[in-house]
Amino acid sequence: MNAQTEKFLIDGPVGKIECALDRADANGQPARGIALVAHPHPLFGGTMDNKVAQTLARTFVQLGYTTYRSNFRGVGQTAGEHDNGIAEQDDLLALIDHMRAQPGQADVPIVLAGFSFGTFVLSHVAKRMLDAGREIERIVFVGTAASRWDVAPVPDTTLVIHGEVDETVPIQSVYDWARPQELPVVVIPGGEHFFHRKLHILKRVIVDAWR
Repeated sequence: MNAQTEKFLIDGPVGKIECALDRADANGQPARGIALVAHPHPLFGGTMDNKVAQTLARTFVQLGYTTYRSNFRGVGQTAGEHDNGIAEQDDLLALIDHMRAQPGQADVPIVLAGFSFGTFVLSHVAKRMLDAGREIERIVFVGTAASRWDVAPVPDTTLVIHGEVDETVPIQSVYDWARPQELPVVVIPGGEHFFHRKLHILKRVIVDAWR
């Protein structure tokens, strides 16, 4: 993402997981928390370096969070094979355990942010965390993949952002997913799935939500 991005490997359930770390832009103060960003579908070219995933990472770094990303199974140096978002949950939980094990990060707030397929995986990670009594400060979903996968219900504090003319995940499917949960959906006018020329608006929406 930038010259300060640190790449590293951790041990996962079936081998190594390739990860990236961007340290908080906290002006010399302690980070306000940690954030995990999940990338789009690996079988369609999704990686942790996807431009939307990078925008999410940059945004949370700016907001003062130490931010982590990882490649899903079979992508980059991450071991294993694509498992339709099931075993990928275990890998993200392994990364969260690693995040929590770092100095000063055991009890700080955690944010989960996903894009497209990453929203599906993170929705079930969040459910498993909450069921186990593990707190989550907030969830941010961008391009929620509700038309393609069984995205789990999320807390009512979740920030859901979608492009008005998303050609991959029609916005109506996101409304149908959000409606029974009484979740607001922030719509970016003219935005398509990858938010071409709209990434600055995506960033602004998230920053404004943290004020």
